[in-house]
Amino acid sequence: MKRTSSRLPKCVLVASKGTKVVITMEHTTKDGSHKILDECSLPLTGKNCVDCIITEMGVFNIDKEKGLILVEISKGVTIDDIKQATGCSFEVTSSLKEIDL
Repeated sequence: MKRTSSRLPKCVLVASKGTKVVITMEHTTKDGSHKILDECSLPLTGKNCVDCIITEMGVFNIDKEKGLILVEISKGVTIDDIKQATGCSFEVTSSLKEIDL
């Protein structure tokens, strides 16, 4: 995978259609600000190309029409914790799994 910028070491350029893009990141900034937002405030290298976001709090699948869907939650974390730490709305799957991350 090719880095898009040395300042953004975790961002990658998606090279081909059909590639599944999984983002691994911390859920919030060091000061507790939201990192998962309704809209990106940085320049985009690809629009609507992310399929999954994995953080220390849980795992979101991304549906192109529904948006974020929480599918896995870390042990000891509540849905309310994730709502407070997330800067946008999300759905919770009816088959939510608790996992060790």
